[in-house]
Order: sequence, then structure tokens, then C-alpha cells
Amino acid sequence: MKSRYFFRKNSAVVLMISIFIVVCGVIIFTLNNSEGIEKRKFPQKECLDCHTKFSEKYLSMKTIHKVVKTGKCEECHLRHGIIKKLVLKKTGNDLCLSCHKKEEIGLTKPHLHTAIRGRCTNCHNPHASQGAYLLKEEGNEACFQCHKEKQYQKKVVHKIVISTGCIACHFSHGSDQENLLRKPELNLCMDCHNSNASSFRKAHGNYPVEKKSCIVCHNPHSSNQRMLLKTSIHNPVVSAACETCHNPSSSSNPFETVEKGGKLCKMCHELNTLKRGGIVEHSPFKDEACMSCHNPHTSEYVKLTVKDGNQLCYICHSDKAQPISKKHKVVEDGGCISCHSVHAAKYARLLNDQGNELCFTCHDKDKITGKGKVIHLPFERGMCTYCHNPHGSNSIGMLKDRVDSVCYSCHADAEIRFIRTNTHKPVRDGQCNLCHRSHTAANKNLMDTIGAELCKNCHGDLLKDTGTVSNHVPFASGMCLTCHNPHGTDHEGMISESQIKLCLSCHSEIARSMKDAKSRHAAVVEGRCSKCHNPHKSKLNKLLRAEAPEGCFPCHKNLKEKISKEKIHPPATRDCLRCHKPHSSGEPFLLTQRVQTLCAECHDPKRISFTNAHLSIESTAIACMTCHSPHTSNDPKLFKDHVHAPFAGRSCEACHVIER
Repeated sequence: MKSRYFFRKNSAVVLMISIFIVVCGVIIFTLNNSEGIEKRKFPQKECLDCHTKFSEKYLSMKTIHKVVKTGKCEECHLRHGIIKKLVLKKTGNDLCLSCHKKEEIGLTKPHLHTAIRGRCTNCHNPHASQGAYLLKEEGNEACFQCHKEKQYQKKVVHKIVISTGCIACHFSHGSDQENLLRKPELNLCMDCHNSNASSFRKAHGNYPVEKKSCIVCHNPHSSNQRMLLKTSIHNPVVSAACETCHNPSSSSNPFETVEKGGKLCKMCHELNTLKRGGIVEHSPFKDEACMSCHNPHTSEYVKLTVKDGNQLCYICHSDKAQPISKKHKVVEDGGCISCHSVHAAKYARLLNDQGNELCFTCHDKDKITGKGKVIHLPFERGMCTYCHNPHGSNSIGMLKDRVDSVCYSCHADAEIRFIRTNTHKPVRDGQCNLCHRSHTAANKNLMDTIGAELCKNCHGDLLKDTGTVSNHVPFASGMCLTCHNPHGTDHEGMISESQIKLCLSCHSEIARSMKDAKSRHAAVVEGRCSKCHNPHKSKLNKLLRAEAPEGCFPCHKNLKEKISKEKIHPPATRDCLRCHKPHSSGEPFLLTQRVQTLCAECHDPKRISFTNAHLSIESTAIACMTCHSPHTSNDPKLFKDHVHAPFAGRSCEACHVIER
């Protein structure tokens, strides 16, 4: 007992000492290796440690974005590791507005710069730039990124544009004034131009123009005319003869005109000269609303028009301004006035000529008409616009609509006849022009060509001679329409009638043979002639798709399966037509002759073996297929699969009285 107690007491002491030694060892090891652990820590990399090309490109520039300069990339970007992907904290301008308040940069103003409605980066580089305010370009060049420089660098340039630039008159982001002006237009102009100066008064005929808009006559940026006058100038303005149209400058109402509306214009412009013999008048001209189209003082466009070219017409005729894919070249190049008169014309719709004669001024008449004997009625009557949109359209040939829709607008009955269960693809796709000419043709119904030559355009491969043995006569003669409807039909293969009716219309002998026949081939009865025959051509005789028996197997599938597994009657694998007729027969099962006669061609009924096997029964009285399968069987003697047990055991005596 004492020894056991002593052992327990010493064991506890040993365990305590062991734990103490291990703990001390761990502490000493940790202290000794703390420097190594510290060395194994990975130092964090900064963005520019990897984006070295970025540093080379931007950090040497004149103006650097503050967050870039201080290395605070994560003010705008999210960390993305080694994946090459731009990950911004916010999209578009929202990111910029996180720091740049809308009020401070003018984005709360009623009129905003179009560019800033897109992205700030249209003008500013988000990282660094050689110009002030991080602009991609400096001065006017920044504006010329969007605004065409040519319009601002004409012969006479406004001095302020040269000396100070665009910002002299315009804000960059937003303004209380239209066109981002820094002040109301008149105030802005008068900052530089003294309206009380004698030169100013003389140039404006002493009229108080400082109370009106300067840009009525002057281009604020540049012009090819002296004094920055606009391109087109009314003669009284050129000669400073303002009193021709207005009250004297000393009048209490100097800007009031001496006449109203068109009456004022008629004082100088002869009405008949403007009409040029026209009897159909343009509505604004007829209503004397001259200023609907013309500016009375100056304009940047010819003839003092308020808009340039077609844009003037589109003010009223906005439907003609809609984007289209097929534009009339003359409308693009010469404009509306290529076909229309501006004030008055001899013909309706202010046209310069009537009917197709107007079209023939550009479109060579001979090329359009060709040498065709058959003429499309609308074309013959000069009704070009019945089919074509003279301004442009989204359809080929500038048609008013899809080809078939245009055709059906006159040939309404055709749509009912053509859109059937099976519609010819060109008709279905609305491509009447694939087969028919639109203006004239040498063939009836405006056909491009006739017969197989027309079909060859699409069905060229079918018409190629590939070494055929037999050809269907209509096919070989190019008489495609003998069998097919070129537009639409309710029958497969685009044929004009059902197969049975169509085929028997030529092959009448088959129809006669079927009339009193005892058996008829199901494929013929059901009108499926093309199951066995190719309707166009074949490498086999009689247009067969395949020789028998392979040609029969697609329908007689069970027979094919049995032939692969059972004993075969030899004729069954040589030629089905050895025993059967293909269409109809006076015998059952389409047999070529009575079954006894047919079987006797191979099985001699006079042989002793035949007589013994058939109990000396007269062969003409034997119905062979009562006992035998004519094609295949599991029995060596081709007996049927299911027979009476005594018969299977050849025990005829069990049931019959055998007379010798």
C-alpha cells in the first residue's frame, strides 16, 4: 500500500515537471524565431507598384487629379487583384459628383452643356492632363472636339474668340441663359461694343438696335462677310436702307414695318416673277406667310431661309424627316427643290414636271423600259408613285412597302390564291420581283424568263444533269408548271393537284387498270406516287427511287426485319416484281397471275415429291398461301408461323380421309 501511494505521488510530480519544461520550451522557441516570423510577412503593394505604365503616362503631366497625386486610387476604384478589369465605385457622372458638388460646378442651372449630360470624361481626363482643369485639350481646342472647327474659323473671326476663346462668352457646364451664355445676349455684346459710339450708330442707321438681338444679323463667332454679317444678307440690310421696310429711326416705334406680312415683301418682289408661271401655289406663299421660310434680315443659308436645304421643308413636313434605309439620291444630293418648286408650280404637289416625265429627268427612260413587249400598267400610265415612294423608303427599290404588299394593293385576289398551306418561298418572303419584272418584260405576266430557265435561278442544282437514266418528260422538257403551282397550293411539293389526280391525268392506263382490279397498291390508292418514283429524274429505270426489294422496304418494314432473321423464299430478295404488279392487279395481293400458276413456274406440280407432299391433290385446287408464307418463315418448308398441331406433325390422316 505504501509503495503504491509513493508511486502515485511521484507520478503527479513528474507530470507537473514535464508540463513546465514544455511551456518553457515553447516560450524560448517563439522568442528565438520571432524575427523569422516577422520576415515571412508579405508587405502590401500599392496600386502603382503594378500599374507602372500608368505612372509613366500621367504622373509627369502638368495637372494631376488630387486623388491620383496622393495615391488614393480607392477613392474611385474598388480593389480588383490581378484581374484586368476597371471596377469603379459608382458609374458615370455620379462618381465625379461624389466630390464635385453640382452647385459648385453649375449643374443646377436650367441650361446644361450637352457634353456633361453624357459623361464628364468627354472633356476631362480623370487622372491627369497637360491642360488646366484636367481638360483633354486646352482653350478652344477642347470645344472643337465636338463643335466643328470650320464653323468657327471662317474668313472673319470675332476678335474675342481669338484673344480669350469660347469661355469669354460661354460657361462650361451650366448657365441661366440659353447657349450657356454668361449674360443675356445684349448685355454680353454691349460689354465690348459701345452702342453710343458714332460708328455704331452710323452702321445701324441710327436705329436703337441695342434693344434688339444682335445675332439677327451677325454671327457671334465667325463669318465670310464683313462685320460678321451672316452668309445671306437682304439687300436693304447691305445698303443700310432700313427705312425701306421700317419706320424712320426717329419714329416712336422705329422697328414697326410699313406694311404687314407678304404685302411688305411685294413692295420689292414681283409676284409673277416668284410664281414663274405656276398655278399651284405653296401654302405659305399663298397665305403671304413669307417669314415661315425666310429671315427678313440675314441668314446663314442661301435665299435668307430660316433652315438649310431640306431642313427648311421638314419644319412642316416632319414625316419626310423620319430615318429610312433606302434614301432617294436626288433628295440627298439636290434636296427637295430638285423635284418641287418653292413658290408655285404648274403641277400638283408643286412638282416641276408631271408623272413619269419628272422621273425620267434622272432615270434613263430607255434603261427602265428596256425592249419589253409587255408593260406593267402603272408604269405605262406614268404612275410611278403608285409603287414607289419618291422620297425614300425602308424597302428595296424605294417601294412604298414590302414587294408583295405593293403588288397585293392592286392584285388583291392574288393574295387569297397564293397564301396557301404550301406557299412558294419567294411568295412567302414577299419577293415577287424574283420572277416578275416591275416595269416591262419580254414575256407574258412580266416574267423575267420562262420555263425551266426561270426555275434555274433557285433550283439550279436540281436541273443539273447528274448522269440520270430516266427523266420525267415534263421535267426534261422544262415544263415545270405542268405539275407545279408557282405561287401557292394546298398540296405538298407545290404541285397543282393531289398526286393521284395529277399523275393519272397523264398516266391514264394506270387509272384504267385500277378500275376493275381485285387488288390495288396502297401507295397508288392513297396518291403517294412519289414514295416509289422520283417526280423529276432518277438513275434507275421508270424514275424509281430504288430497285426492289430495297424500294419496297420503306413501307414494308416488317418484311425487311423478317428477311434478316428467317428462312427466305429466294424470289423475295431478288425482285418483288417477279411476283407482284406495282400498281394494281386482277389477282389478290397484286400478284402477276393466279397463285397456282405463279408458284408452278418454280415448283413443278407433276413431280412425285410435290404429289406426295400434297396428298396427290390436284395443283389447280391448292391455295398455296393457305399453308405457306410467300416471303419468309421459321420453317424449312416456309410453312406459316402458326399451324394446326396435326398439320405441323404432318399427320393429315388425323383429320382427313386419305384416298389413294
